[in-house]
Amino acid sequence: MANRRFHYSPLPADEDDNYDVNGERRYDPRFDYSPKAFDKIPWKSIALAVFLLCLGLLLLFLSFFILTGHMGGDHSQAYGLMALGILTFLPGFYETRIAYYAWRGAEGYRFSSIPDY
Repeated sequence: MANRRFHYSPLPADEDDNYDVNGERRYDPRFDYSPKAFDKIPWKSIALAVFLLCLGLLLLFLSFFILTGHMGGDHSQAYGLMALGILTFLPGFYETRIAYYAWRGAEGYRFSSIPDY
């Protein structure tokens, strides 16, 4: 059975943090969204995505060349490079694709979908 030793009382009506002393609503920047805020291009994030895409492709090509014997190296090195290539290629491809479709103006893709650093 629940312990009912606590007696709660309602908060006073004058304790509202959303309003000033004049009775006007306070400005809250968390809810200040404008169409320009949605279309701000996150250049650093796009540069990071393109870098990850290129690095992933390079690592995947190196692992392919080692596995096929065109380059010297052990198969275990190729599998390690392949794993690193996949781990860098996938996020780079994902964010680069979002940036490309947002740039083209495709429906459902916006630059605000890419995190800004």
